[in-house]
Amino acid sequence: MRLSEFRFAVAEEFGDAHGRALVRELTLGDLGGLTAEEGIAAGRAVSDVWAALCRETGIPRDRWHGRGRPDPS
Repeated sequence: MRLSEFRFAVAEEFGDAHGRALVRELTLGDLGGLTAEEGIAAGRAVSDVWAALCRETGIPRDRWHGRGRPDPS
């Protein structure tokens, strides 16, 4: 997943403003308490950050591939 795809998926799933706030402020247990923004800055794979954000916010697994993107399977 590219960063641009991550941003698109976040905006599609959560809305633009709310999505930006989640990426900046929500700490993710799967990332050791980092926010999505911090995880990406620390070099974590964007797809791993997206999966962590989905898990933390209760997004159904069938949408983890990124809303608005075709399912890769």
